[in-house]
Amino acid sequence: MCKKNWSIMFVCHGNICRSPMAECIFKHLINQKRVEHLFTVNSSATSREEIWGAVGNPIYPPAVRELERNKIPVVNHRAVQLAKSDYEKYDYIIAMDSNNLYNIKRIVGVDSENKVKKLMNFAGSDKDVADPWYTDSFDIAFNDIYLGCTALLEFLLQKA
Repeated sequence: MCKKNWSIMFVCHGNICRSPMAECIFKHLINQKRVEHLFTVNSSATSREEIWGAVGNPIYPPAVRELERNKIPVVNHRAVQLAKSDYEKYDYIIAMDSNNLYNIKRIVGVDSENKVKKLMNFAGSDKDVADPWYTDSFDIAFNDIYLGCTALLEFLLQKA
C-alpha cells in the first residue's frame, strides 16, 4: 500500500462549490478504502469573494444538497483563500478549471515541483469541471468531480 502521507489541496474560485465538493468526495473515497490515515485533504479559493473579514462562507446549499443526495458526508467548512505558503505544505494542488490553474500559479509562483494539476487530467481529460454557480448543474459538477477524485486516488495509491 501507499508508503507516503499525501497532502492534497483542492482549489476553485470561491471555495463554496466545487473545491469543497472535491474535499468531501475525496475524504469519502479514502474512508471507504480505509486509507484516510495516509492523507491530509483540504480545499481553498483563488479569490476572497466568499471570505468576509476572517470568516469564510460555508459550502453553498445546492452543493450540500448534491453531496447529501449522493450520500457523501459533508465536512464542516468555511471558505479560505489559497496562500503562497500552501505550495510548500501540499504535495498536490488540484484546480477545478483552467482559470483556477492560472490563478493558482499566480498565487504560488513557479510550479517548480509540478504540484499544480487540473482534476480532470487524472481522469485522462483536459476538460474543466464546469462551475455550478453559473450553470446550476450541481449534478454534472458532482459527476465530474467524483470521476476526477476516483482517478486521483487510484493514481496516488499506484505511486507507492
